[in-house]
Amino acid sequence: MQKLLIFLLPACLLLFSACATKESAAQTVETYLKALIAKDANSLSALSCADWEAQALLELDSFQGVEASLSDLACSVTGTDGDTSLVTCQGKIIASYNGEAQEISLSDRTYQVNSQSGESLVCGYR
Repeated sequence: MQKLLIFLLPACLLLFSACATKESAAQTVETYLKALIAKDANSLSALSCADWEAQALLELDSFQGVEASLSDLACSVTGTDGDTSLVTCQGKIIASYNGEAQEISLSDRTYQVNSQSGESLVCGYR
């Protein structure tokens, strides 16, 4: 019985850890998108890998002159590529400029999320 417990305990911990990582990666992308829409440069930078930060801030600049909101946001991990979690989202960004609204589908991108120093960070998209 003890041998069975010794085997099962690490297996259960590994399973729970994998689930937490998936939830964390999806939540990170949702928080990243909310920071983008809120035009929160500090949060966006904190949620980005160092190599992606400049691109994230460029995207933020593209929303400076518009009113933007998120509609029906829901993200989930759809796979992995090595150490990278692949996250896709449903919903859309609604950007309005001079009363004219444009919808940007979130399902067109697959976000790449890596864990660095115990934190999930957005490192780009495909």
